[in-house]
Amino acid sequence: MVASLLFALMGAMVKAVEATLPVSWAVFARSAIGLALSLWLVRRAGLSWRGNRPALLAVRGAIGFSALVCTFHSLSLLPLADAVVIQQTHPIWTAILARIFLKERAGGRVIAATAMALAGVVLVVKPAFLGFEHAGTGQAGGPTGIAALDPLGVGLALLGAVLSAGAYVSVRALRRTDDARVVVFWFAFVATPLSAVALGVDLATSAPHAWPGLAELGLLLGIGVAVQGAQLLMTRALHREPAGRVAAVGYLQVVYAFALGTVFFGESLGWISLAGTALIIGGALLAIRSRPGEAGPPTDPSVARASVQTTLDSAPRLG
Repeated sequence: MVASLLFALMGAMVKAVEATLPVSWAVFARSAIGLALSLWLVRRAGLSWRGNRPALLAVRGAIGFSALVCTFHSLSLLPLADAVVIQQTHPIWTAILARIFLKERAGGRVIAATAMALAGVVLVVKPAFLGFEHAGTGQAGGPTGIAALDPLGVGLALLGAVLSAGAYVSVRALRRTDDARVVVFWFAFVATPLSAVALGVDLATSAPHAWPGLAELGLLLGIGVAVQGAQLLMTRALHREPAGRVAAVGYLQVVYAFALGTVFFGESLGWISLAGTALIIGGALLAIRSRPGEAGPPTDPSVARASVQTTLDSAPRLG
C-alpha cells in the first residue's frame, strides 16, 4: 500500500515536470537516481551486484525500462483518465503471464478482487472511450463531446501495461535466487544508459529551454527518490506474495492519485468516482485477505528476510 502511495506521488511529479520538459528527463531522473541509491544499498549489504541470474536480471531491467517509456509517453498523447485506465489493466496480464510462465494458480478471491478493482478504476477515471462525456472542449473539437484518442497513445498505454506485467512476473521468478536489492539495482543498471541516450537525442533536437531550472531539478530528484522507495517495497511484496495478488492491491495507487489531485490540483470527486473508490478499496482488501499460498509455492525465507531488512533500512532515509 505504501508503494502505491509513492507511485502516485511520482506520477504527480512527472505530471508537473512534463509541463515544461521532455518526457526523457523524467525517465532519466528516475533511472539515474535509482542507480545511485540501489548501488549504495547493494554495497551496504555486502552483496555482489552481478547477482545469480544476470541474464534474467538484464531481461527484467529491459522490460521494466520499456514499460516506463511506454507509460510516460502515453501520458503525453492521451487524456489522463484514458491513459490510466488502460495502464491499470496490467493485473489481468500479470495473472495470465504468471499462469503461463510460473504456473501460479489464481485463486477465486484474487480473480474477484481484480475484477472489482478494475470496475472501480473505470468508475473513478471515467474514460472517454467507454462513453463517459467530459466537460469542456474535447480533442475532437466538440463543445462537450468525447475526445478522439490517439491510436499511438492507446497502443503505448496497452503495451506499457503488458510490459509491466512481464516485469512483475520476472521479479517473481527471481525471488529464490537473487536478493531484492540486486533485482532493483539491475533495473536501474539497464535503464540508465538507455535513458541517457534518449535524453541526449531530445537535447540535440529540442529548444534551449529544455534544460531544467531549480524547481524542475527538485521535482526530478523527488521522482527518483519516490520511485526507488516504491520499487523496493513492490519488489519485497513480489518476493513474498503471488504476482496477481500484489498487482490487485496496486490499484490503491488510483485512490491516492485522486486524493493528491484534490489537494494539489483542485480536482473534485463526484459520486461515481466515490463509488469507484469504494470498489477499489474493497478489491484491495479482498486480495489482502486471500490465502498466501493459493497461487504459488512458498517463498524462500532467507530472501524474504533480506527483502524486509532492505525496506526497514532504506525507507526512512528515502523519505
